[in-house]
Amino acid sequence: LSVHKLCIIVPFRDRFEELLEFAPYMKTFLHNQAVQNEVWVVNQADKFRFNRAYLINVGFHESSPSCDYIAMHDVDLLPQNPDLLYKYPEKGPLHISSSELHPKYDYPTFLGGILLISRQHYAQVDGMSNKYWGWGQEDDEFYVRMRQAGISIDRPAGIRTGREGSFRHTHSSKERKRDNAKCYNQRNLTRRRDRQTGLAKTAFAYKVISKRQLVVDGAPVTFLDIHLECDRKMTPWCNCTGAPPDKNTPDRTRDDDVIVPLLPKKKKT
Repeated sequence: LSVHKLCIIVPFRDRFEELLEFAPYMKTFLHNQAVQNEVWVVNQADKFRFNRAYLINVGFHESSPSCDYIAMHDVDLLPQNPDLLYKYPEKGPLHISSSELHPKYDYPTFLGGILLISRQHYAQVDGMSNKYWGWGQEDDEFYVRMRQAGISIDRPAGIRTGREGSFRHTHSSKERKRDNAKCYNQRNLTRRRDRQTGLAKTAFAYKVISKRQLVVDGAPVTFLDIHLECDRKMTPWCNCTGAPPDKNTPDRTRDDDVIVPLLPKKKKT
């Protein structure tokens, strides 16, 4: 039996249909790989905009210290190929849903979806930024933290199922609109690596409202209701309701701290 143990951290809000499928599916998938694991669902129960990275930081703090590595795992992405291995990432962080395999995102520095990382490496870069309220870019910021720390990211090798057959993406963007709003000066103030917030600051900046042990079709899940905190001086965009939309001139300068990926231009067909 492996000496390693995985804590799957699932940042969550309003996704019960996906969770009902995710928990038993992953139990079977990981049982077949003999991966010892626990599933921790970190549910954002406050009224602020969704903050995926902040929830993953909370999950790191709250989940079992007996896990020596974590999976940052979207609830709507299910691995279909049994060769996508969740075992301990010996070589360094393993991006399971790599840009070659993810059904939707294909830019080279993409780091979202599913990432396995040791507790040691996650703590080394002070986790993720807490500034990304709303949808997107928190994983691009995390990529810059890793790159600047000299931590290289491994990707699955020899997977032949490609974009079509490696994962099932259960999210319907028609039924659930992504929160793409930008207000105040959000765009420019989240354009560079965040050196103000991260894992260490998170420790004192959330409340566990409840902790439940659920079982979904035989699959155990620890379900946390969490209230995050918003520093309105630092990130007033934690709530864009009634706020001025971000109409500031976009900052297009580039340096080593810029997190916005340079996307290859799509060829017109």
